[in-house]
Amino acid sequence: MTEYGKQQSWRRTALLWPAIDRRAVDVARALAVDAVDTAGHGRASTAVRLAPALYVLFQRLLRHDPGDPGWLGRDRFILSGGQAGLTLYIQLYLAGYALSLDDLRAFGTEGSRTPAYPEHGHTPGVEATTGPVGQGLGNAVGMAMAARRERGLLHPEAAPGESPFDHTIWVLASDGDLDQGLSHEACSLAGDHDLGNLVVLWDDNRDSGDSDRAGARTDDVVARFRSYGWDVQRVDWTETGHHGDALPALHSALVEARAADRPSLVALSTTTDRPAPAGRNAGGVYGDALGAVEAPAPKSATRLDPERSLHVPEDVLAHTRQQLVERSREQRVEWDERYQDWRSAFPSRAVLFDRLCTRALPVRWEDCLPEFATGQHLATGRASGEVLSAVGRVLPELWGGSADLAGSTDAMMREGSALVPEGGATEEDPGHRDGGTLHFGVREHAMGAILNGIALHGGTRPYGATFLVMSDHMRPSVRLAAMMGLPVIYVWIHDSIGVGEDGPTQQPVEHLWSLRGIPGLDVVRPADANETVAAWRSIIEGTGRPAGLCLSRQALPVLDRSPQSGLASADGVARGGYILAEAQHTDPEALLIATGSEVHLALDARRILQREGYAARVVSMPCLEWFKEQSRDYRDSVLPPDVRARVSVEAGTAMGWWAIVGDAGKAIGLEQFAGAAPYQRLYRRHGLTAERVAAAVRSSVARARRTP
Repeated sequence: MTEYGKQQSWRRTALLWPAIDRRAVDVARALAVDAVDTAGHGRASTAVRLAPALYVLFQRLLRHDPGDPGWLGRDRFILSGGQAGLTLYIQLYLAGYALSLDDLRAFGTEGSRTPAYPEHGHTPGVEATTGPVGQGLGNAVGMAMAARRERGLLHPEAAPGESPFDHTIWVLASDGDLDQGLSHEACSLAGDHDLGNLVVLWDDNRDSGDSDRAGARTDDVVARFRSYGWDVQRVDWTETGHHGDALPALHSALVEARAADRPSLVALSTTTDRPAPAGRNAGGVYGDALGAVEAPAPKSATRLDPERSLHVPEDVLAHTRQQLVERSREQRVEWDERYQDWRSAFPSRAVLFDRLCTRALPVRWEDCLPEFATGQHLATGRASGEVLSAVGRVLPELWGGSADLAGSTDAMMREGSALVPEGGATEEDPGHRDGGTLHFGVREHAMGAILNGIALHGGTRPYGATFLVMSDHMRPSVRLAAMMGLPVIYVWIHDSIGVGEDGPTQQPVEHLWSLRGIPGLDVVRPADANETVAAWRSIIEGTGRPAGLCLSRQALPVLDRSPQSGLASADGVARGGYILAEAQHTDPEALLIATGSEVHLALDARRILQREGYAARVVSMPCLEWFKEQSRDYRDSVLPPDVRARVSVEAGTAMGWWAIVGDAGKAIGLEQFAGAAPYQRLYRRHGLTAERVAAAVRSSVARARRTP
């Protein structure tokens, strides 16, 4: 190690700031201006204003390895304000991640590695896709929780800071992030749990796409975070008018925040006077390219050549990358030593860790799954709770909880302990700081983002539960989980007007098809308790995308699937759709396709039709997404193309069913909000009866016979 490298030890708390680092920050600012000017769009203001802060974080404080972005011992950095993606790309480039000047030049263009909003899995060093404002902050809370849970499973006896599983979750948050209601929910929860591994740097610049924010927010954010129980510091960069002059104060605050035993907020007061001094705190500075007149100004002010665009002096790039090589090498040596000591001391835990890293499942894990006997009447929501309790005994990586609805969702593992802060356990609700049952409170917005953060962190797998109508609150997070291919599990109960007396505000009439419209999300609606078991098994065995279980409140008969019953095994759930009951003695002339509780209506309608001589097949279709992934031959065997008489049955809007039932078919559903009444009465009032389904089949058969 060079003498300079020794001086730059990553544990040093004093900030050494030689001239070469000042030049590197100036280069970072110039790159931001040039990249936005080249693209004709983007947010140069944030990247220029915060260049000193992000440079110090990436070059001095963040534990990471640009040569190995997925290093297990790394800290995590989340750019919560995804609109400022350039801010992150420039630091990744200077640090030595696999980005080039050409990538910066291609900022925001089709196919580039530097899209306007950073995307997880697309650009090395990007830990999360954080498009919608506030989501990244929620992700970070989830990551901090996941880090604590992982440590509790693998190394609970270690002193703070002494485990290879100790690391910090760093966040850069914008004003917009803290305006969003999601931030209130997530940060309140983080304070409840004393997440000392979470540090948020807030760019308090009063800037927005409209104008100065003085009239848009008057609350005291610092006081708000103190009320959450956070450690809060403020650093003011507005007094001198030159951002970076107070850099040692920021560095000291971040070092102190990293050492705190509570989540930390460092409020950095800034202005938008750079890169366009004439536009100080003006809304237009937020997103405009500067153009030929303004763009050279920041370079001239820092003695860079104003005629050269996207230029990085060789000595600057060599410095930023070499000092990180030396620092990351030192960090990795120390981490590897701790890691190997841990593996030697706890070989059985090391085996568990290896399994968690690859998302592998234990051999014969499925033996724990319950099987429900015929003759019972059980809500699929209740059956789901039985599955969770059984699975929790063999899969410690599966954890989660409910948004204050545990009694209704049955989403608590009976033998699991709750995640509670120190001293928070009670006789009624035992738990500890590493527990596996999460009490989210009435925070569906935050729950969705936190689940994504847990999945992004790696190692464990989360689930979250609430009413299906509340999935509306979670939708931005669900979309992002689908974009990123995160194996998040949603337990959404009260899946239809079967909620009954609770009335239309609690009845998810339009939600099933609304959720099916999200590409990459599996929407699963099982018909009975054993289909619920099979659905859970398929979801757990699949690790490449999110899935939502839509479950009933009302009790449903457990179907008799014995050989003499004529009903198929629930194993067909894994294929998304399967022949539950075949037409007797002949090929089918009509198909009855149903999900969830309406499968029972379809079976009753089939019995009516059989007495009249109609040959009807009942298809249970718990998951259209899984069904579409099957081979054409399989799909045609379940839904023969030449059988045009088709009727779908689902207690919600018909919407997408018309594409499946075709021109001769009928879709039985609900095209209005229902009232408040016992669910049996609501089903009859809205035509969700076996008699109406049978009548629809007769009509569809007649239409198919009349038309070619």
